[in-house]
Amino acid sequence: MKDAHKLKMTHSSVLNKQGKPFVSVMMEREKDFAEGSVPECKITKSQGFDEEEIGELEEYLRNHGQEIIEEAKKITGFMNLFS
Repeated sequence: MKDAHKLKMTHSSVLNKQGKPFVSVMMEREKDFAEGSVPECKITKSQGFDEEEIGELEEYLRNHGQEIIEEAKKITGFMNLFS
């Protein structure tokens, strides 16, 4: 992937949609962005990434999805302190 070193990834806490937990993931590279989720591991919205790069991002989500979920659980736990 071109400019992979400029890629920034952020994620949400564990969210819930229709009874199914998921984590929303955003990947950004300068003006380009891609939004997806785990455990689905699909990019649902993007701008500036070509099809090959989107495939690489989805592969990254598949390979690191469990780690992303574990990190999101930490945020979710922290957020519960204030509820």
